[in-house]
Amino acid sequence: MPEAVIVATARSPIGRAGKGVLKDARPDELAQQMVSAALAKVPALDPREIDDLILGVGQPAGEAGNNLGRAVAVLSGVDHLPGVTVNRYCSSSLQTTRMAMHAIRAGEGHAFISAGVETVSRYGHGFADNPEGQNLAFADAQAVTEERAGGGAEPWVDPRTTGALPDLYIAMGQTAENVAQVLGMSRAEQDEFAVRSQHLACERIDDGFWAREISPVTLPDGTVVTADDGPRRGTTIEAVGDLKPVFRPDGTVTAGNACPLNDGAAALVVMSDVRARELGVMPLARIVSTAVTGLSPEIMGLGPVEAIPAALKSAGMSLTDVDQFEINEAFAVQSLGSAQQLGIPLEKLNVNGGAIAVGHPFGMTGARITSTLLNSLQWHDQQIGVESMCVGGGMGMAMVVERLS
Repeated sequence: MPEAVIVATARSPIGRAGKGVLKDARPDELAQQMVSAALAKVPALDPREIDDLILGVGQPAGEAGNNLGRAVAVLSGVDHLPGVTVNRYCSSSLQTTRMAMHAIRAGEGHAFISAGVETVSRYGHGFADNPEGQNLAFADAQAVTEERAGGGAEPWVDPRTTGALPDLYIAMGQTAENVAQVLGMSRAEQDEFAVRSQHLACERIDDGFWAREISPVTLPDGTVVTADDGPRRGTTIEAVGDLKPVFRPDGTVTAGNACPLNDGAAALVVMSDVRARELGVMPLARIVSTAVTGLSPEIMGLGPVEAIPAALKSAGMSLTDVDQFEINEAFAVQSLGSAQQLGIPLEKLNVNGGAIAVGHPFGMTGARITSTLLNSLQWHDQQIGVESMCVGGGMGMAMVVERLS
């Protein structure tokens, strides 16, 4: 059975939605630039030999509607290339990599583009489900006001024990508050983790880490963007501690310990090890295993707690075999909480900062974290990495990779 290997990655800078550097970038054009950037790193691969372009989008509507994957293929100048659009919310472009891996292992192709994009800034440009552009299913701590949050800190009760229907697409900030209650995690713990994320991300800017993985984006006016908007220098515990809770008046989730809303795109070239050898292409990493799991939607933030062990079991590995874990920081409580539940030491977790600082464009995140994880394994000369995230609707997803170069 052929192995699936990652031979190239490209990810855009990440902009803040509505006011950042990518606010005027269309999702199709942004994704196309990253697909082209990834392919440029594999000159031995004839684009006509690519079997499919699989694109993840968290909210496939409006400008990101129809079959955006096929539109990106055509914009990339490869008319013959089929394209498909996949939605598994925050893990959409990890799902696309999983699909490429499955196709390769099944012998149904040798070369695939796995990509993801989200341009939250453009939701108001034809966002089918909500013309005003407000997206409460994925609303972060900066997008929901105290007045709309409602409710106090009622103890969370699993609806399966009461016969009630689950609140499938409760605002994500409410799920984070539920997780904080279930785990008994304090506001101080969340704030400390958030400040850590900001400090680490800024340190990696200074030492050139992020520049290694970012591919420049050319905007419609010709401006070239090369850096993330998000990391905030000089963030202090005191400043974060002064922010008010957003989702519940007596809650713990704030704009400081949650990710912002963002724009961005990323792409991977995934090939069979057979074709890589034939072309003389040295893979960056082997995809060892993946897993997706489900849990109660109201505590979706704990999705990695089951997804990571499932992926490791499939790989024949344990937690101690892993050199680095990248658990998406949708909220400090869910990333840190998942790691604590699994016994992952902090020195192996998000060692370059995470989405609280860098950002979380939903459809992009899976591919972005893959790019960061491989970059980090190279940077630290380590071998085994695990990527994971919680997923809206009550899911977790994870992937195990082995660095090869």
